[in-house]
Amino acid sequence: MEAYKNNWEYISEELRRLDLLLHIQVVQSRKQFQQEEYEFAKIPFKGLVISDEEIDELISDSLEEKSDDIEVKKLAYKLSETEANIRERRELSLKSRNYLSLPYLSYLFGLSPFDEQVILICLAPELDRKYGQLYAYLQDDVTKKKPTVDFIFSLLCHTSEERNVARSAFSNDSPLLKYKIVHFSTELSDQSTYLLACPLKLDSHIVNFILGIHQFDEKISFFAELIQPDIVFDRVQVSDELRSRLGSLTEWYLRSQEKKKLIYLFYGSYGTGKKEAAEALCNELQIKLIVADISEMLGGQISFSEAVWLLFREGLLLSSAVYIEGFARLLDTDQRHSNIMSLTKAVEEFSFLTFLDSDSLWEPAGEFKQNLFIAVEFPVPDYDQRKTWWDDALTGLSSVADRIDTSELANRFRLSNGQIQDAVIKARNLALWRDAGDAKILMEDLYAACRSKSNQNLRRLAQKIIPMYTWEDIILQKEQKDQLLEICNYVRYRYIVYGEWGFEKKRSLGRGLNVLFSGPSGTGKTMAAEIISGDLQLDLYKIDLSQVVSKYIGETEKNLNNIFTEAQTSNAILFFDEADALFGKRSEVKDAHDRYANIEIGYLLQKMEEYEGVTILATNLRKNMDEAFVRRLHYSVEFPPPDIDERRRIWEIAFPSESPRSMDIDFNYLSRQFKVTGGNIKNIALSAAFLAANDGFTISMKHIIHATKREFQKMGKLCTEEDFGKYYHLITIET
Repeated sequence: MEAYKNNWEYISEELRRLDLLLHIQVVQSRKQFQQEEYEFAKIPFKGLVISDEEIDELISDSLEEKSDDIEVKKLAYKLSETEANIRERRELSLKSRNYLSLPYLSYLFGLSPFDEQVILICLAPELDRKYGQLYAYLQDDVTKKKPTVDFIFSLLCHTSEERNVARSAFSNDSPLLKYKIVHFSTELSDQSTYLLACPLKLDSHIVNFILGIHQFDEKISFFAELIQPDIVFDRVQVSDELRSRLGSLTEWYLRSQEKKKLIYLFYGSYGTGKKEAAEALCNELQIKLIVADISEMLGGQISFSEAVWLLFREGLLLSSAVYIEGFARLLDTDQRHSNIMSLTKAVEEFSFLTFLDSDSLWEPAGEFKQNLFIAVEFPVPDYDQRKTWWDDALTGLSSVADRIDTSELANRFRLSNGQIQDAVIKARNLALWRDAGDAKILMEDLYAACRSKSNQNLRRLAQKIIPMYTWEDIILQKEQKDQLLEICNYVRYRYIVYGEWGFEKKRSLGRGLNVLFSGPSGTGKTMAAEIISGDLQLDLYKIDLSQVVSKYIGETEKNLNNIFTEAQTSNAILFFDEADALFGKRSEVKDAHDRYANIEIGYLLQKMEEYEGVTILATNLRKNMDEAFVRRLHYSVEFPPPDIDERRRIWEIAFPSESPRSMDIDFNYLSRQFKVTGGNIKNIALSAAFLAANDGFTISMKHIIHATKREFQKMGKLCTEEDFGKYYHLITIET
């Protein structure tokens, strides 16, 4: 006796065993019917019945004997002999570590010998059509070419007691159905709902697996792919400590044969090496990796629960680890709890090594509590590492301009290696679009590319502002303008001060910049934020704090957390407008509202200090700000109402040089007579232009006076002769 040479030799012998079972069943079935009934039926119903002669031909193909010449005892003896032979050769094969798919499947899913026989009975029609005809004949129904539960019992069970015990193999929690190895076929619309009458079909992917065809399951191919990792850890840009801990923990887990499942949560921004680290780890362990996209799973052709079940079953069948991309998206769905539970169950049933990819840290509440859940942070590297990546990415590119400052790029944009690589490609495309003939990547291309590769999800929570103003557009006193320039220089040179000069070691919190802009509405706070954004080439997002603050306890903190979580990878300036909605004199706690307001203010201050970027708060009432809070800010810039000289300069630049203006416009009079802010002046200039467009196409004094009247009315201010002086008569003229 020798071991099986290959998997197919084993399957073939199992099928010969099935042939014997069927042969016995045919002989026994014929005793129950009168031959003349078949003779009568086969003439008028040709094609609807299967004759004895046809069956004799089918079974003789494999047995080489006529059923009429064989007694049941002889068949049973041959069956027993074949079973013993299979048993012995199978054991020899397993001891020799020869791969046999069905025993391996049985090992993976805890199948019983009865389950294996059910699988073989369901497998046979997938390999040879003769079995479908035999099944139909033995079930006395030409349409029943799939085995029913009753038919399986008739083949494998000899007593009523055995049949009753065997029913458990078809319960919902049995391995066959629980792991979707077989399922009840619903092809026949008139099929009875009784268990015995239900036809069974072997899962098509399991068919291939048993035959040794290790194809990727097509049912999950729309959201997952199987990769053979070839990345080595030396190529993954992670710290030596992280690399060492990942390797030692995983090796210990596999070596110790720990029954608990190992789940890694890799969190950090895109491009920080999460996926590469998982691939490198699998490469060292010499296992494959299945990578699945949560977004595709949630919006795919099958339910999420079925998708995640099939995904992890495939991981078990292929002895592969599973990597879930975009895991955090699962937490934002309406079906969050049920989806997480589906994932948890699938992991616990099938997976030995799972990677969850997330942008941020997530701590399970009750999920995965019976397993090893390890959260691993993949931080954005420091300035020195980012500069090295920029230098490497641009080295050797002939299309790069001479004056490229990688120090500036590394300082202003906290990008991962992957994002830097993408940004260089994006910059090259921008250069080609600008000048296809002689395209050189300029600094402005790289700035634009960096902004595009930063997290853009803040658009959902804040208003993105495209900077339109420059330093020439803002009219401020020298002191305020110098402060704004200092703010830009803080951002521009922080890598020198914090990095090269070592000031980072003296600070326990982040290296971000927190600024307060205070002053009446229209004095230039938003304009100043735009100018800083444009000068630094950073995105600007405006958040209305009045919309963030909620009357419900805890909601304000939740809203703020969402904003700062997205901002961490946005490389953007956060401009919080209407800060008066949250800030005030709260040092004296008089009621519960004051107490919760203090909590909200403290939470905002905490998030601002943790944020690595620039945060600007704008308030109309500086005096309402708590001094203890203000002291913890880096800069406080006061925007006072403009004086007469500043108002004149604002009036002059409020009208574009292209606009047609009358010689009668008296800017001296306007700046002296109307004590308004720059925002008011800008509104008046625009309204006057529209009035002029409808009246002669030249902007004149009468249009400006009329527009000023409208601005006063909007402000709730009376239009008196004292206010308008010698032009008072114009405000009654219809324009």
